[in-house]
Amino acid sequence: MEKLKKNNIILRPIEPEDLEILYKWENDPDIWNISNTITPFSKYILKKYIENSHLDIYETKQFRFMIDFLSDEDNSIPIGTIDLFDFDPYHNRIGVGILIKKNENRKKGYASIALELLINYAFTILKVHQLYCNICIDNKISLHLFKKFNFEVIGLKKDWNKTSTGWKGEYMLQLINPNKDKSS
Repeated sequence: MEKLKKNNIILRPIEPEDLEILYKWENDPDIWNISNTITPFSKYILKKYIENSHLDIYETKQFRFMIDFLSDEDNSIPIGTIDLFDFDPYHNRIGVGILIKKNENRKKGYASIALELLINYAFTILKVHQLYCNICIDNKISLHLFKKFNFEVIGLKKDWNKTSTGWKGEYMLQLINPNKDKSS
């Protein structure tokens, strides 16, 4: 587990104890536009998701890590999630999504550390060739975060997402594994 820890941030698998916090986060309409969600999740569905979270990424094609802030050796506080989704083992690519839920935990470098850990995990453990993400054009903070780690904007999907304030475009970004053999 040391590979998924840096400074005071740790990425860990979802545990049954995370049900309540995930229920609050997943059902917050303020983040639905980021996650392309339009309906709430029941506790039953989330419980089943947690129960199946032990399944191999090759089977489920996704994996969610909790992002915990370590306040001391024995105390960790969930502050967000970082997801791998749409895993394609044939083409060796996988999508990335991140959430730092509370404003007071943002702009402190936690997302940067979590993304750095996840990139390392994806390239060294999963051996993927590339990572990608989709970011709404007005989400400047996320765009800056991913560009900081050399994700490249490869396209703009115009009027891609319908929001309460109208249609918004979405950037697609991609990071090719710099250490990967081109023939793999």
